[in-house]
Amino acid sequence: MHQTIEAVIDEAGEIRLLEPIHLPTQRRVLVTILEEKPSINIQEAALLSEKALAEDWNRPEEDKAWSHLQSEQ
Repeated sequence: MHQTIEAVIDEAGEIRLLEPIHLPTQRRVLVTILEEKPSINIQEAALLSEKALAEDWNRPEEDKAWSHLQSEQ
């Protein structure tokens, strides 16, 4: 299975993944360098949107809408 993970690479060539990844064994990777610079730090964007999203997600209507995906208890 192919998986795409966003990362940034600095001037020294150091690559930093923007999200954690856990693999059962060592894997090969291909690195594609895009022309554009990162527009915003992904972790920063997630923190900035967390409050606004929580207001929408933490409603009883949302719990009911997604309840079919919860495991049987």
